[in-house]
Amino acid sequence: MEYIHNNNYIAEVIRTGRCKTVTINVDDCTVSIVVPRELSEERIKRVLTAKDRWIKQKIASQQSQLPVNQKQFISGESFSYLGRNYRLKVKRGDYQPLKLLNGYLVATLPDGADNPLMVRHSLVKWYNAQAKPKLIEKTKRYAGIVGVSPTAIEIKSYKSRWGNCNVKGGIGYNWKIVMAPQSVVDYVVVHELCHLKHFNHSTDYWRQVERILPNYMDSKRWLKEHRFEIDF
Repeated sequence: MEYIHNNNYIAEVIRTGRCKTVTINVDDCTVSIVVPRELSEERIKRVLTAKDRWIKQKIASQQSQLPVNQKQFISGESFSYLGRNYRLKVKRGDYQPLKLLNGYLVATLPDGADNPLMVRHSLVKWYNAQAKPKLIEKTKRYAGIVGVSPTAIEIKSYKSRWGNCNVKGGIGYNWKIVMAPQSVVDYVVVHELCHLKHFNHSTDYWRQVERILPNYMDSKRWLKEHRFEIDF
């Protein structure tokens, strides 16, 4: 992975041979820039500098919509993954993607990068990276049990839902769900897969969910009671 450090954010550089122009995306306060494969780092930096004001405005707008919580994104804070808590450790050095090392979530930021959003950026990227293979694996496993075949599986950032199913058979998951215990993640996966058979919340739908997960109400209740604990 390739990253470029700005005073207020870290941009992930995505190189591809399928584009001839540069595209900047700001999603969930994280910045990525899609560029042609051979574009120089200096040129990428100039593009980011030219769009700096727009990027900061997008980040500020999205930041204002983030959930209100007490997280400061500093060393010692606890973040959960699959129901287990891990302490955050913020180090200084050349920027590196966040890693889970010896029971700690380790974020390495450049000197002078004191913006809590940069730490959050590292956490969001890490959770997304964990969520994709985990949710794809669970979806494939339970799809065979439910008897359906999703047309697509995506990891997204939803404001008020844990998953989504569309009429074309595609399923999307909120990356934050991997902060919950395994049984709760399973429930969200089965919940969306069953919508491929019943595109509603009818009695038949809930019977289908219960057939796969007899104790699904425990997970449903857990999400209602702990939803604000797995959000930041």
